[in-house]
Amino acid sequence: MRFSARAFETRGNSRRGRMGRWLLALGCLAMGWLALTAGGCGSNAVLLEDFTLSVTPASVAMTAGGATQQITVTSTAVNGYSALIAISISGLPAGVTASPASVVIAPGATETITLTAGATAATSSGTVTITGTSGARVHSATVALSVTAVPPADFTLAVNPTTVSVTAGGAGGSTAVSVSALNGFSAGVGITVSGLPAGVTVAPATPTVTPGTPQTLAVTAAASAVAGSSTVTVTGTSGALVHTATFTLNVAAAAPADFTLTLNPTSLTVTSGALGQGTAVLATAVNGFSGTVSVTVSGLPTGVTVAPATLTLTPGTSQTLTFTAAANAAAGTSSVSVTGVSGALSHTATLALTVAAPAGVNVTTYHNDNSRDGLNASETILTPTNVSSATFGKLNLLSVDGLVDAEPLYLSAVTISGQTHNVLYVVTEHDSVYAFDADSGTKLWKVSALGSGETTSDDHGCGQITPEIGITSTPVIDRTKGANGTIFVVAMTKDGSGAYHQRLHALDVTTGAETTGSPTEIAGTYPGTGDNSSGGNVVFAPGQYAERAGLLLMNSTIYLAWTSHCDARPYTGWVMGYSENTLQQTTILNLTPNGNEGSVWMAGDGLAADSAGNIYFLDANGTLDAKDTVTGFPVNNDYGNAMIKLSTANNALTVDDFFETYDSINESNNDVDLGSGGSLLLPDMVDANGVVHQLIVGAGKDTNIYVGDRNNLGKYNPANNDALYQELTGALPGGAWSMPAYFNYTVYYGGVGDNLKAFTITNALLGTTPSSKSATTFAYPGATPSVSANGTSNGIVWALESSTGSTAVLHAYDATNLSKELYNSTQAASGRDSFGTGNKFITPMIVNGKVYVGTPNGVAVFGLLP
Repeated sequence: MRFSARAFETRGNSRRGRMGRWLLALGCLAMGWLALTAGGCGSNAVLLEDFTLSVTPASVAMTAGGATQQITVTSTAVNGYSALIAISISGLPAGVTASPASVVIAPGATETITLTAGATAATSSGTVTITGTSGARVHSATVALSVTAVPPADFTLAVNPTTVSVTAGGAGGSTAVSVSALNGFSAGVGITVSGLPAGVTVAPATPTVTPGTPQTLAVTAAASAVAGSSTVTVTGTSGALVHTATFTLNVAAAAPADFTLTLNPTSLTVTSGALGQGTAVLATAVNGFSGTVSVTVSGLPTGVTVAPATLTLTPGTSQTLTFTAAANAAAGTSSVSVTGVSGALSHTATLALTVAAPAGVNVTTYHNDNSRDGLNASETILTPTNVSSATFGKLNLLSVDGLVDAEPLYLSAVTISGQTHNVLYVVTEHDSVYAFDADSGTKLWKVSALGSGETTSDDHGCGQITPEIGITSTPVIDRTKGANGTIFVVAMTKDGSGAYHQRLHALDVTTGAETTGSPTEIAGTYPGTGDNSSGGNVVFAPGQYAERAGLLLMNSTIYLAWTSHCDARPYTGWVMGYSENTLQQTTILNLTPNGNEGSVWMAGDGLAADSAGNIYFLDANGTLDAKDTVTGFPVNNDYGNAMIKLSTANNALTVDDFFETYDSINESNNDVDLGSGGSLLLPDMVDANGVVHQLIVGAGKDTNIYVGDRNNLGKYNPANNDALYQELTGALPGGAWSMPAYFNYTVYYGGVGDNLKAFTITNALLGTTPSSKSATTFAYPGATPSVSANGTSNGIVWALESSTGSTAVLHAYDATNLSKELYNSTQAASGRDSFGTGNKFITPMIVNGKVYVGTPNGVAVFGLLP
């Protein structure tokens, strides 16, 4: 079909003619033709030019004050349209702007427009129109726009806990106020508290809290505050913003001042006829109590005593009650009441007290126990009545192969080869260990500590231990170790090449056989530059030392201490610890690592130890450094000529405290040192004010007896000894080459060329003069006494005259009066009780009705005559 333009044409250029042409064009388009000619629709028609407009995305969501959004406007030319197009935007809600707000683009171009919603823009939704205009041509596109308004900045307020309890005049409470920010809130919030009952305050009263950082409010009620419950309001204010939180406040009535009374431990076992055991009693103040508390004890079973019988406690400071059962105390368990009274206040703590019958007595270490008191308080056979030359004397002389310098040890009821024996263990300087039946004297077994091709050590030109050195120190026994019990021995040997060895042996008590891992070679190094040092370490040379001090077993560790051969340098002071389970060294300490000498002699005394795991001893002349002005300890850790306390905490030996005499350096230089004598730990002593003291007693060559507070030995002051607990000047005119014994508040000392002396303890102080003394004087090396008793009765003090080469004499004295000699071994006619010559550092051992004394070639056995 063909339309003719003539049908619409009019003459001239009238508006009517133009309208005709437009109608024709529309007709052509309707017919699908794209061209318009003068004669109608056809391929040679004139093109119609135009543009289109589009926008992406079709919808936009915005937040007031939030991120901007972009829309993209695109124009497209139709039939080559090339005129510029003006773009404008309409319909934007209040607070929303466009950038650019208007722009001109060419057909075919795009333009990005950024929409921004201000913080004040309200929530709305609608249509935004983007219009393009080019001459008479106008086209538009739309975008759906939604705006969400921003909520105002704010905060929340909370308290935690929401219940607070306080006591009037007593314990307070607290709650934490926290502020949480909303919608970007960042200001501080002022806090006030209202609704507090009278007498109750908070601190701080008006704090400012920062969001995210809680503030604790401490609540306190005065003694006048009335008991009750109330609601307390906590208000937070920041500008026009106000929020509150509440907590419940409970006020309890004021509690009266009071105290509590406690015991530690709350149960004790004491053995009839043995040393007492202690419990600490403590008063603790409650609600401001500040008085003193009087303590009494009731409900003690027959035969049991307590010391002190009464005491006065200051709150916070404990004191010790020591319970002792006499030999006739019946076995059983009782509830003992410990009552504390202060005015109308009274409280009672209960102690479960068990009295145990004495088991078979054992002597497993030097001088009976680790305090080295030399006391067997379970001796029921020997008494001051039957110990006399008419009824008591030498029963046997057990022959061995060398000098017996060590104290014999004893175990009751040991099964050997199917038979039960009380066994006496003896060691010799010929490196032999013997087990004898302690009653019959029969030798049960003997072993040697010598290795293949070895001999005992020579005496190194020193007359202290001569003519040979083998086993010098007293061993120690652990009856629970191994299948049958173990005896630990240190032996010195010399091999075929001339090298010296020190070894720790662990032997089965029933056979003498070495246990697994035994023996172990003793060696050691310690940081220092003193005698025999190399590469910054002092080195333990086994040939330069002898193990003279008795072995100490404590907390599964065997502790050894070493002395020199006379004063033949190079040597220093060594203490070592070995595991009794593995026989491997676990700890080591040198007492003069940056100096010389300072060895441990103590006349064969063993290292002493307390129940807290501390070790005590005296060392000999050696280097003493200047003291550190802050700590009071020697600047180079050299402790020659000292009373020393070692800590074993964390299985490491360290010096915890020490005492040096004011003229210690002069004494060392002149060989007038403490190391010739041994030390003894006293049981807890109570002074006149009821204060408990833990004391150590020791003496050496300078004639004085030194009593130290084990919790504060006093360290070193070159001006005086005022820091020492007590000093008995000149009490032993010839000095001490021995150690004391203790029984029933009395210390017994046998100095060189001196009488055996008894120093009575009153109010935790030794008497400055002896309460009694023997008629006999004891030549060098004096005497180390031992005591037998049945509980606190029938005490006998045993002492030896034992000068080398002179006739040895055993003496027995009434422990209550040393001027009363009960027996000596020269009294019987015809030398009946003679047992040879003395052997220097010999200590009598008393057990089960017998007294055992080492000799140059055996052990003399004394007891009631058949």
